[in-house]
Amino acid sequence: MRFGGGVKPGLPFTLCPFIPAREQLRRSRHSRTFLVESGVGELWAEMQAGDRYIVADCGGGTVDLTVHQIEQPLGTLKELYKASGGPYGAVGVDLAFEQLLGRIFSDDFITTFKTKRPAAWVDLTIAFEARKRTAGPHRASPLNISLPFSFIDFYRKQRGHNVETALRKSSVNFVKWSSQGMLRMSCEAMNELFQPTVSQIIRHIDELLARPEVQGVKFLFLVGGFAESAVLQHTVQEAFGGRGLRVIIPQDVGLTILKGAVLFGLDPGVVRVRRSPLTYGVGVLNKFVAGRHPPEKLLVKDGKSWCTDVFERFVAADQSVALGEVVQRSYCPARPGQHRILINIYCCAAEDVQYITDPGVRKCGAISLELAPTSPGATPARREIRASMQFGDTEIKVTAVDVSTSRTVRATIDFLSN
Repeated sequence: MRFGGGVKPGLPFTLCPFIPAREQLRRSRHSRTFLVESGVGELWAEMQAGDRYIVADCGGGTVDLTVHQIEQPLGTLKELYKASGGPYGAVGVDLAFEQLLGRIFSDDFITTFKTKRPAAWVDLTIAFEARKRTAGPHRASPLNISLPFSFIDFYRKQRGHNVETALRKSSVNFVKWSSQGMLRMSCEAMNELFQPTVSQIIRHIDELLARPEVQGVKFLFLVGGFAESAVLQHTVQEAFGGRGLRVIIPQDVGLTILKGAVLFGLDPGVVRVRRSPLTYGVGVLNKFVAGRHPPEKLLVKDGKSWCTDVFERFVAADQSVALGEVVQRSYCPARPGQHRILINIYCCAAEDVQYITDPGVRKCGAISLELAPTSPGATPARREIRASMQFGDTEIKVTAVDVSTSRTVRATIDFLSN
């Protein structure tokens, strides 16, 4: 088993399945109660309306942070700051171990070995994973990592001497060759492999806590596969436990996000307000205004001056969007008899973008509106299609209606083809 690799739904967490009697209690008191199971028993965390908390989902590849506030009267959740994170998952410890091997046996050899003996490399990483899981801040005994025979044999053929000689000549003095034919690493050295990754997690949480939008946070829930690591648990407790922030690590921490995703499916309205992670919009034509619009955006058509590539915003980055909140826009076919309207969607991290050609703006999807054919012999008229986009859910949804006929227009939105 590897740290991480769990479900990344970006959904609200739940620390254990609801127990019927306690769920009845929660409903009767109109509060949201979480049962946190620890190794020493059960701890009730009765979170009142207004309480704020951070969920740090530490997985194999990334760490994702969300901040919620409990609302009255039914204990729904409000997202206080857009979800953030970075590539600070458990795989960073694996990369640090690979770099350590490169210092001992040379980077060229490790690269060649991975290419020529991929199965043996997997065996080596599995052996390291087993030892990595036993690492902890209070461990005193060294850790033995077994090298596959293929590694030992391949190194001797490539370099002309054995791995024990390489270890003696290496400047890495905290890794030795044991009499059992294994790499013997001190516990301090193993903990050092965690530090680059763990320090980035601490720094990111620190930066999040410094933001004015998340002041008053009381709880930090550490969840996800990587959160099983005693090294990470200890470091987070040391960094934040003495700052008025209660760090809670549930039992079965690796399954917590999965359980929360399942329970969210039963109650998808629990998160009432979300924060948009990006700014979304489309490119449109606006009337050209000399002095305000750049000359290179000028388009003259049928005697009229237009400004091209104008970014029309649907929702801004970090904007609060309530569940069910809808943004409406109207579109017209470019020519009579047109059966389909295709509208490209653009996104960026900035809030004040003006044109779809600005730095950081990229195409992320497309809206397709399928138009029903007009009646034979009907006089061509300007058709208006009103599209409604919902941004407050876990996915962006779109519906559309033909204004002249009040008929529903088949509308689809595609984010996978880009």
